[in-house]
Amino acid sequence: MEKTEIETKIAELKDEYIQLQHNLEKLEFVNGNVAPLEKRLIQVEEELSSLNQQLRRS
Repeated sequence: MEKTEIETKIAELKDEYIQLQHNLEKLEFVNGNVAPLEKRLIQVEEELSSLNQQLRRS
């Protein structure tokens, strides 16, 4: 993956992360099932970590 592709993917994941956090807050407010959103947040964090490492190496 090229540097610009990594940067684009990081930006997309950051946007998704923000939206997931917003949705999580809404679900917590109405006592909804937050487990799937928490799981996805963890996945996004792991992907971001991996991509940031790739970006540092490029």
